[in-house]
Amino acid sequence: MTRPSAASLLQDDERPAFELFNGSGRSPVLLVCDHADNSIPERLNRLGLDPASLQTHIAIDLGAATLSRALATILDSRLVLAKFSRLVIDLNRPLNEPTLIPEQSDGVEVPGNGALSVDDRQQRVSEIFDAYHGAIARELLSIRKTQNRAAIVAVHSFTPRMNGFDRPWHIGILWTDDQRMSRPLIESLRQDPSLSVGDNQPYDAREHVGYTVEHHGGEEGLPHLLIEVRQDLLETPKQIDDWAHRIAAHLVPILNDLQLNV
Repeated sequence: MTRPSAASLLQDDERPAFELFNGSGRSPVLLVCDHADNSIPERLNRLGLDPASLQTHIAIDLGAATLSRALATILDSRLVLAKFSRLVIDLNRPLNEPTLIPEQSDGVEVPGNGALSVDDRQQRVSEIFDAYHGAIARELLSIRKTQNRAAIVAVHSFTPRMNGFDRPWHIGILWTDDQRMSRPLIESLRQDPSLSVGDNQPYDAREHVGYTVEHHGGEEGLPHLLIEVRQDLLETPKQIDDWAHRIAAHLVPILNDLQLNV
């Protein structure tokens, strides 16, 4: 496989590493979508994968970008979305995590991620990881300066089946130590008998799978959480709109209790 030169990964006419949606949003809540896109930098030649693989959950959180945009519109929140696939570099993992640049995902080998040189790895960190997280840091700083308060919420989706296991949850709320938002949100969602709500399911955020909100929120003392919605519940515009309104209806009273009025 042809490797990019050490000088640059992204070409001059290529998309930036992030998108800012609703940049004039007035809510003190910043939304982020770490796995919003399945694009691969041109110089990485699809990482050696066939196009069909890039349309699956190994490359993108299906439905998460549209859901996050809908939720940002309802809340009038700013939203930072990643513009390259998690297979290039997983923006929701710490830099020392082995799955940061995965060599396989859900049993699928990723040829373009094998035996990376130090330069190969650093290109992805500098041009994609650092750019994305720099954008989040700037937006949070702007919100805190103008409103003297802020919170961060990450929006993800998860596949109904992973590693041979059927996942029963409709929605999962992930947290580490700070439960100011997560605990009341879980309790509120569980008042709906039609929902199966995961508490640190289908992933446990205490096992390095919630880096973005923990880094930008937890380390700064800001309320934060990660929301996961099952992908088969986000297949149509109506489903996505319904979930955006449902999440907002449960989340807004909690934010207001924290005096993060939206």
